[in-house]
Amino acid sequence: MSPPSLIDAHPNLSDAAPVALSYELFPPRSPAAAETLWTTIRELETTEPDYVSVTYGASGSNRDTAVELINRLLLETTLRPLAHLTCVGNSPEELAAIVGELLDTGVRGILALRGDLPKDASAPAAGSLRYAQDLIELIRRVEQRRSALLCAGKIAVGVAAYPARHPESPSEEHDVEVLLAKQRSGADFAITQVFFETRHYADLLTRARRAGVTIPIIPGVMPLTSLRRLNRLGQLTGVEPAPELMAKLAAADTDLERLHIGVDATVELANAALDAGAPGLHIYTFNEHQSALEVLDKLNLPRRSRPGNQHSRRESVARIQLAS
Repeated sequence: MSPPSLIDAHPNLSDAAPVALSYELFPPRSPAAAETLWTTIRELETTEPDYVSVTYGASGSNRDTAVELINRLLLETTLRPLAHLTCVGNSPEELAAIVGELLDTGVRGILALRGDLPKDASAPAAGSLRYAQDLIELIRRVEQRRSALLCAGKIAVGVAAYPARHPESPSEEHDVEVLLAKQRSGADFAITQVFFETRHYADLLTRARRAGVTIPIIPGVMPLTSLRRLNRLGQLTGVEPAPELMAKLAAADTDLERLHIGVDATVELANAALDAGAPGLHIYTFNEHQSALEVLDKLNLPRRSRPGNQHSRRESVARIQLAS
């Protein structure tokens, strides 16, 4: 699996380089949630994304469910899964076994993350990995041992990047130094955490390139349609959502009005990132497809030619508009 954002258009085939497209999904927590998720998966599949990332809870609390979802994606859909993997609290032996299991399943892309620190502030178990770059190096060692089984192929390893300062970081410059260390350890590409200001992605890109980061940095964009979700993410990331947007969402009379306000704000963020040179977009779907497809419809991204799928894409958008 090639790094998902390194897709270049042949100059003779298109005037605009295609934009890599990906989504984030998480394992369902109930049968009802599973039904909703699979409706979303089928809708998103019509857009033929380059990959979908599959996350799991803190400390791998629902890793088995995540692996089950990845298996189904590989067997029952055309989607390419990128498996989240965190290292905090896990030994190298445990993590090597998990990487091996993912590769045996058919996964060829891993998003290597540190993960959340224990809420009780307890020290990590002796010998456990503590940083994302340690996990990247472990993945590369497993890959080397399995190179024959992988037909000498390469695992695509992604990492996180932070447009605004990480809540545990002393500075934005330190965040870039960490990203550079991840690149040196073998990362192929980065996906940013959620950001709320149009300048954030461009500023990150400028800092990163000046520091020597050369890997693609893909903006992670969340449809900004839910007040509750925005407040929650603001608390988690330490970055306050734009007050003007929050006021507009709070003043909206209907869910449909909030949807349109949030989609317009998301499109503005995405366009600013693309104008700054973003090679793709990663959409945090929260297992919902409507707002994600609305955003894509307004962006009209340059994509690789997919003539066989245009009819299903139009039908999908039409269903959304009718439902609204």
